[in-house]
Amino acid sequence: MDSHFDTNTVYVSVFAGAGGEDAKDWARMLLLMYRKYCDRKNLKYSFVNDNTLEVKGKDIYDVLKDESGVHRLVRISPFDAKKLRHTSFALVEVVPAFRKIGADDIAIPEKDLKIEFTRSSGPGGQNVNKVETAVRIVHVPTGIAVTSQVERSQSQNREKAMVLLKSRLAKVMEEKHERELANLKARVEPEWGHEIRSYVLHPYKQVKDHRTGLKISKVEDVLEGNLDLLKNVL
Repeated sequence: MDSHFDTNTVYVSVFAGAGGEDAKDWARMLLLMYRKYCDRKNLKYSFVNDNTLEVKGKDIYDVLKDESGVHRLVRISPFDAKKLRHTSFALVEVVPAFRKIGADDIAIPEKDLKIEFTRSSGPGGQNVNKVETAVRIVHVPTGIAVTSQVERSQSQNREKAMVLLKSRLAKVMEEKHERELANLKARVEPEWGHEIRSYVLHPYKQVKDHRTGLKISKVEDVLEGNLDLLKNVL
């Protein structure tokens, strides 16, 4: 995992899929399951919005990342007057927090810089148009160019230009890492054929992980937040 991601902080989001009111209720049940898991593990968590938890804990992303995917529930629907069996889907998304990149975090090798000195053409005190105080720096790998000419000395302008260059590079890097973060998000529809795990409450009780084929019967315990029961599944 890239160092610009904080694996000690994750965002767990649950989205209702196919299944109407049952699916909305299933999404709430899953969110409650993760809250109860946090309580069991004494993990700090808080709501970011109605369907997203921020969870903090050592390497918590590695612990919870395999929860990402479609979860399927089979049960007698509490919303069906005829008490028929319904299947509901919800999408769970687990992503690590993104650390903002600051200019101080960026080290630029000298070989990546092309530095030019010219005479200032604007404000700059008595040195304007007399000595080469203006500084133009090009970051060769990206082609980003910055200029500073407002300071009185060449060294001051170089320092200001470097700050500007690092700030622009930080923005570019931040956008790149945000794209990488987006790629970690689940890209499947919460419906038939995409589920990673099924929770069956009727006509029998079972949790099945479709990635490994492993099955356990303690479905209520899992829904109460005892995800350790699935440690051989994940």
